[in-house]
Amino acid sequence: MPLYESIFIARQDVPTTQVEALTKEFTDIIIKDGGKVTKTEQWGLRNLAYRINKNKKGHYVLFNIDAIPAAIDEMERNMKLHEDVLRFMTVRVEEHETEPSAILRKDERSERPFGERGDRPDRGGDRSDRPRRAPRAESTSSEGEAA
Repeated sequence: MPLYESIFIARQDVPTTQVEALTKEFTDIIIKDGGKVTKTEQWGLRNLAYRINKNKKGHYVLFNIDAIPAAIDEMERNMKLHEDVLRFMTVRVEEHETEPSAILRKDERSERPFGERGDRPDRGGDRSDRPRRAPRAESTSSEGEAA
């Protein structure tokens, strides 16, 4: 059977218990149609890149699915109909990741010192590589003086 990764975003005002119920509901749809959900990750309440239906945040949930396309279609149809689901996306993949997703691997990101990748300049460091400004010429005229 083909492998899929699916993610959905639930509204911010939905309690976590209801997000878990949504997760179980979508998992049951896949299982009923002969597929299986190999991994489920709840990423929690996170900021959205832009407002969606007046929501600034959303509950993110990721599935790794091994199912036939008909099961995926049925799950997506139910996601469209559910009023608590803001957005969803399902992608076919060659293989599933066995380790936690990059979102849940916060400890690796926090160990890296700031600016290690070299994509951002070191703030407050040596700036000898920058060109120097020309010194300001002092004005000798009395334009600014009061008479």
